[in-house]
Amino acid sequence: MIDDVRKHFDETGALLSGHFKLSSGLHSSQYLQCAKVLQWPDRAERLGRALAERMREQAPSVVVSPAMGGLIIGQEVARGLSVRAIFAERVDGAFTLRRGFQLEKGERVAVVEDVITTGKSTREVLGLVRSLGAEPVAAGAVIDRRGDERRGEESSIDGVPVHALLAMEVPTWEPALCPLCHAGKTVMVPGSRFLPGGSGS
Repeated sequence: MIDDVRKHFDETGALLSGHFKLSSGLHSSQYLQCAKVLQWPDRAERLGRALAERMREQAPSVVVSPAMGGLIIGQEVARGLSVRAIFAERVDGAFTLRRGFQLEKGERVAVVEDVITTGKSTREVLGLVRSLGAEPVAAGAVIDRRGDERRGEESSIDGVPVHALLAMEVPTWEPALCPLCHAGKTVMVPGSRFLPGGSGS
């Protein structure tokens, strides 16, 4: 499956090189534009079903995704699990459920997004799920780029197991330490967290 995921990114030109400000606030020389892969329904469905299989043992009854990045893959994972898919949106900087979406007390939840960079968005949605009395049982993404902290047989965020189709080692820097900034390279901001209502990893 790892080679299959890489093929999707290569074929769609979704792995970009340059100087990027990620939605986590970190800087990087590479950016994973999952939307370029997920714009193709057949690719999105294939990746969603593969990720759903990795979460099936946790038996979630609903998938919750952070908007915007998690919307498409969350829908496809939910399709693969035959459960409903809802999404959380930022209001005044904090994730919340809108549009009549609700979680039942004790409902088993999988939190799914496209790319996990630092885990910030996933961690925030897990907190939202818990605050509503539901139980987060799994988290997942197409790509996990957290680096060393994900190594080992067990990968988790706030005690919730994390499943990813591909783990990538991509260099990131705090803005003050970014060698690309020091070299005077123009920074691009491709993520969605800085857009009104956006999310990001």
